[in-house]
Amino acid sequence: MTTAISLPTAAAQDNPYALSHLDALEAEAVHIFREVAGEFENPVILFSGGKDSIVMLHLALKAFAPAPVPFALLHVDTGHNFPEVLAYRDRVVAEHGLRLHVASVQQFIDAGRLRERPDGTRNPLQTVPLLDAIETGRFDAVFGGGRRDEEKARAKERVFSLRDEFGAWDPRRQRPELWSLYNGRHAVGEHVRVFPLSNWTELDVWQYIEREKIDLPEIYYAHERDVFARNGMWLTAGEWGGPKDGETVERRLVRYRTVGDMSCTGAVDSDADTIAAVITEIAASRLTERGATRADDKMSEAAMEDRKREGYF
Repeated sequence: MTTAISLPTAAAQDNPYALSHLDALEAEAVHIFREVAGEFENPVILFSGGKDSIVMLHLALKAFAPAPVPFALLHVDTGHNFPEVLAYRDRVVAEHGLRLHVASVQQFIDAGRLRERPDGTRNPLQTVPLLDAIETGRFDAVFGGGRRDEEKARAKERVFSLRDEFGAWDPRRQRPELWSLYNGRHAVGEHVRVFPLSNWTELDVWQYIEREKIDLPEIYYAHERDVFARNGMWLTAGEWGGPKDGETVERRLVRYRTVGDMSCTGAVDSDADTIAAVITEIAASRLTERGATRADDKMSEAAMEDRKREGYF
């Protein structure tokens, strides 16, 4: 099987100055970052150390080079994050001299503002710390790495997505974005979520990572890991509540397509240990990354949309 490559269109062949597919996506994202910088007072970038937020940060660095990125980073730490990802996050922050705000789910649990879920997963618990951090930091624009191809609720969202004074999302308040004109108008207390990667696909992200030679946490590539099966997924054992009685830990060759809370993010069997091999694997896949590996999206048909209405990413 050959690697899927973005081939130039007939128009691009006739016009040597036409942008390639990846160049067009990059130019759009850079435009969005600069538009937000000019329109909002205090934006922040959600950064988890996952591949989409890594690409988003790479684009922000490009958008403002040689000046530093004029935004801080915000990470909602569930306390059940993969150690490899946290180490990567801290390394990138130090390398680029970035400001990092961390909203801790564990601190909210310790303070009695949140309760642990019976299933042990903390991903749905991120909403309250996120909204608290946005309010405390007075952030009026929040960059997220969501893409429309990930999940049907995210496909409904515009590049500029208005959130009300409670951080909630109302699909009926979506604004038109004709000719790439973005409307950031908002009332006091409201804020706007901004998605520079909206029009990218998982394959686009990986082809861009390959082209730009972007470093990623090692768990995105095939490696041996102790995992156990639950609800059709390979989960990593940990203090969050796995494995339970009857769940057997075994060592398998796996990798992660997406990175979230260890309690709800499953690994996939894979021997793809290079970017080229990952691209080939994704090109042949018929499942979205969240559909294949995220238990929190399988709670109901509208799980993601329900969480977004409450203020989730």
